Amino acid sequence: MDQQATYREFCNHMPGLPVFAQPWHLDAVCEGGQWDAAIARPGEEVVGAMPYFLKRKGPFRYLTMPHFTKHLGPFLLPEFRQLKFEHKFYAELIRRLPPVHAIQQDFHPGATNWLPFYWQGFRQSTRYTYRIELSEGLEKVAEGFNRNIRRNLHKAEQELQVHSRLSPEQFYEINKKSFARQGIPVPYSRSHFLRHDDALAAHQARRIFCAEDGRGNIHSAAYLIWDSQASYYHLSGDAPEWRQSGGGILLVREAIRYTYEVLGLPVFDFEGSMMPQVEAIRRQFGARQIPYFRVWKYNSQLFRLLEWARGRER
Repeated sequence: MDQQATYREFCNHMPGLPVFAQPWHLDAVCEGGQWDAAIARPGEEVVGAMPYFLKRKGPFRYLTMPHFTKHLGPFLLPEFRQLKFEHKFYAELIRRLPPVHAIQQDFHPGATNWLPFYWQGFRQSTRYTYRIELSEGLEKVAEGFNRNIRRNLHKAEQELQVHSRLSPEQFYEINKKSFARQGIPVPYSRSHFLRHDDALAAHQARRIFCAEDGRGNIHSAAYLIWDSQASYYHLSGDAPEWRQSGGGILLVREAIRYTYEVLGLPVFDFEGSMMPQVEAIRRQFGARQIPYFRVWKYNSQLFRLLEWARGRER
């Protein structure tokens, strides 16, 4: 059995695996390269794995994060999540990564030990996502909203209706507008997004929300995905001419409500961001800052220099 097939089997026995690391998700998002996995197997039993995305650029081979993928490994079975096992099996996973010129991964928040990677010459920077705990109910969550959020929600409620009738194709067009407003090219194609959407829809792991006014104008759209542990405010978009209507804020609240009342999940995750203006909105909803690790290593100084010249060095 090859490593990818072994990883698929491992996932069948791995509780709480994030949606981003599911094999069917990797099948859909790894455009322009191929995914595989390093496997830790001290005997016959597979105890851990680290999925990765391999790309090529000219003569260079490197591991990076696919689009639409917030977090990846390493992952160990629950009975091996102790430091002595992490040190041992993370080292084995590192040894089983392919020979490449550079490696970069964003670990899931549950991976709190990167020391074995440090010992192998990796570097790390701490990044943050923002989460709202839902276990105490929606009333408690609403108490965490600040005055500005409450005011904008009241305004949006008077003018807008929320529904889930927007098609994936329509969502992509709204999503594009947010990039266009910032003068940034959309980092993924329409076909890539739709392939990603098809996989999530087939596994009943996504819902699209839309805020629309009485004249049929779409103000905002949001794309929520989930796994067995949390929902994720995955993608969003606003029509530039109606950015001040509060549609985006209204959809965040609807996504939180849906997570609690329909999905029955304990956590709503904003998926970051590190951008000051976005981070401020996350805090205004009362979200809690959760750290995760970006871990990387350059095995080629030439590749590192080229990344530095492009402004992409980690």
